[in-house]
Amino acid sequence: MSVTGSSLAGEWRELQAKHSRVMESLERELQRRHRLSVTEFDALQCLAQNEEHACRLQQLTDDVHMSQSALSRLIGRLEEEGLVERQNCTQDRRGIFAVITEAGLARLAEAEPTQQEILSRTLGL
Repeated sequence: MSVTGSSLAGEWRELQAKHSRVMESLERELQRRHRLSVTEFDALQCLAQNEEHACRLQQLTDDVHMSQSALSRLIGRLEEEGLVERQNCTQDRRGIFAVITEAGLARLAEAEPTQQEILSRTLGL
């Protein structure tokens, strides 16, 4: 094996290990402090960052890197908590939007400092 290949493989393992540490810390602290999983947090953040605080479910699957069925279950959980609502698209009856609620915006605002704290601590920034 070449020295370059070995170095790249080592960097890859290091990156994977760092990713695992960050995700484990985020998952633990977001759940403990805010009752949110990392993917729930990501979905809320994507919705909040959109101009109308809404996004087509199809687009959201790409934004949060989930399958359509997994995202549907995630949105269902967020709906049960009152953090998101589903709305039909007025222009295309087949389209469904996820819309973050005021409660969702509030929960996200509470959780964002935790995300920043964990990212700063685990990434050494």
